[in-house]
Amino acid sequence: MRLMRRHNPQLREDGFQLLLLHAGEHLDDLIEEFEQEQNQGLRCWLLELIAEAQSPNALSVPAAELDNQDISLRDWAVRGLQRLNSHEARTLLWQARANGTIPEDEHPPRQTRPKN
Repeated sequence: MRLMRRHNPQLREDGFQLLLLHAGEHLDDLIEEFEQEQNQGLRCWLLELIAEAQSPNALSVPAAELDNQDISLRDWAVRGLQRLNSHEARTLLWQARANGTIPEDEHPPRQTRPKN
């Protein structure tokens, strides 16, 4: 986290990449940092890292951000739930689309072309 708070953009990116490799090991710390962080850019990065942990314990964080007025955070919440790709995550996304919290076309699931 110290690197991600530096003024040097390359050091910030290095810090993010370092945590990305170990997000699952530090999930509780990442969630705690997210809840306390005031910087919008760092909150987006933390939300991405939390989703990258791909843990059921991460579900509540992006779920809580689905109705956030900050479009960037809401966008990362949607991406995070898509990344988790669990039944619960897909249900939350479906409900958010159904009640208008997120637009129907916001980040539709990627379609892959079948191999012939």
